[in-house]
Amino acid sequence: MASYEETLAQIDQDVKNNRVMLYMKGDRDFPMCGFSARVVQILDALGATYETRNVLEDDVLRQAIKDYSDWPTIPQLYIDGELVGGYDIAMEMYQNGELKEMVA
Repeated sequence: MASYEETLAQIDQDVKNNRVMLYMKGDRDFPMCGFSARVVQILDALGATYETRNVLEDDVLRQAIKDYSDWPTIPQLYIDGELVGGYDIAMEMYQNGELKEMVA
């Protein structure tokens, strides 16, 4: 298991090397919470190319991502290296068209 510092470094790489990155419970093929599932549905509906990381596989990752973002909940959606937010914000941005522009 990676150390806390190694995990933070991996998060930083993930966020910077993937245009759209989703930290979630489960993965895109098998979401393990309703909020994570809905963000996957939104990204799929937009035809977004994205990567996911399952925070349930690693307790260190689950805490480190919250510390990295200073955001207390999962899922967390990053676009172009910046935290967009969780499900509520992603849904609002999807509904008003902002998210489509961001992932285009």
